Amino acid sequence: MQLFLHDVELPLLHPFTIARGSKTVQQALLVELISGTYHGFGEASVSKYYGMSISGMRAALEAVRPDVERYELAHPDLNDVGQLWERLDGRLGDCRFAQCALDEAAHDLWGKCLGQPLWKLWQLDPDRGPGSDYTIGIDTIERMIAKLREFPDWPAYKIKLGTAEDVAIVRALRGQTAAPLRVDANCGWTVEQALANAVELKKLGVELIEQPLPADDWTGARRLFEASPLPIFADESCVVLSDVERCVGHFHGINIKLQKCGGLTPARRMIQRARQLGLQVMVGCMNESTVGISAAAQLLPLLDFADLDGAALLARDIATGVRIERGRAVFPAEGGCGTRLLV
Repeated sequence: MQLFLHDVELPLLHPFTIARGSKTVQQALLVELISGTYHGFGEASVSKYYGMSISGMRAALEAVRPDVERYELAHPDLNDVGQLWERLDGRLGDCRFAQCALDEAAHDLWGKCLGQPLWKLWQLDPDRGPGSDYTIGIDTIERMIAKLREFPDWPAYKIKLGTAEDVAIVRALRGQTAAPLRVDANCGWTVEQALANAVELKKLGVELIEQPLPADDWTGARRLFEASPLPIFADESCVVLSDVERCVGHFHGINIKLQKCGGLTPARRMIQRARQLGLQVMVGCMNESTVGISAAAQLLPLLDFADLDGAALLARDIATGVRIERGRAVFPAEGGCGTRLLV
């Protein structure tokens, strides 16, 4: 097996703004694994918030190159890829975004070698998964309305908040669609703001609030959990498997992102643990291409909610694979995650 690394830039369709910053281009590192004629792909986004850079992720992957290139994935054992993840976890666990890209590529390659889509190897039914929402980044109210109109008829919309006009934004967008709305403050509210906003947002048909408080405010999270009229979902507060149990009594559900937790292998474990603990489950994404979205989409039958619009937010994609068309996933017949690069 051979390991190749590719730096890419993903131009965004619109400037993407959340409570802690704005961007027009997403830098990413692609991992490519080759075995014979088969190519597997995975993706890792640059993230200032999580301290992930191209150079840091490259260094982490180069350090494990000998172990990766000695490993044989083309084996008809459902645990085979997980064994590679376990073998390298001690050395990649501090760079989970790179760990994720490698794990995605390994799953993609494994399925392609076996000639089966990943969801089928996992004995899942892709038709049973929820539809994805479409995310509307912070902007003027007029521009946020225009963004919603640009992508009509999605099953739900996620609205980024953390401004002085949060309720007015949601009220204006509610006037444009009857679809379910979700809001994400990206750690931008206090407990008092979250409680006051939740009352008004419930009146506007919002179905959940994602990460309203700073990630480490567990005291505030418990207060909000006990008093909020809307379900509260953890994102930045739930990164890895050990965080899931802590979310009980603080959140009603969790948003799992493959890059945060280290890939498909730990994401499946987090889903299983959340179910055991009675938490609802969403899988989300970063600003990423169809490479990462195709991997995350394999988990759709296991979820309550999905936020897999990353590729739809791009001005130009770099791959084909699972397509999210008006919120519904269209799976290719190809094995693995079905990813093929366009560049």
